[in-house]
Amino acid sequence: MIYRIRIILDCDEDVIRDIEIHENCSFEELHLLIIKYFNLEKGEMASFYISDDEWIQGGEITLENFEANNQMLMRDTFLNTLFNDGKKKFIYIYDFLKLWTFFVDVLEISEKKNSVTYPKNIFSNGSLPEEAPKKEFISDNKTNDIFGDDELDYDSFY
Repeated sequence: MIYRIRIILDCDEDVIRDIEIHENCSFEELHLLIIKYFNLEKGEMASFYISDDEWIQGGEITLENFEANNQMLMRDTFLNTLFNDGKKKFIYIYDFLKLWTFFVDVLEISEKKNSVTYPKNIFSNGSLPEEAPKKEFISDNKTNDIFGDDELDYDSFY
């Protein structure tokens, strides 16, 4: 099977890439294609996040494993594993300092054509801006004090 995937940069301009990729590819291969087709610098950390139809961020698929738990790793997680399980929307964060954010959506699943080489970029619109769009983090916490309403006693730290 072949997946047609639309990748959209979260910014004011339309910056879109549609690619076709084989079902047996890993999320690491998809990560490398996004870097290639959007002309991003290599070597930055990135993660995919499973998403729902409202683009609510869910479970993480990491580039590297930094914790001792059972994280999903890009190189060990294959597209067909999640896509065939009904998960077809992902948020891709590239460069955790700049927070380039992309929406990844499986548009179509079709049969492989023997005469076609995959992966391939089938549609491209817009260019990557020079700087990552600014992101604003909004907390569910109603207070600005991370320790609650009580006064913080700085002397207790010494």
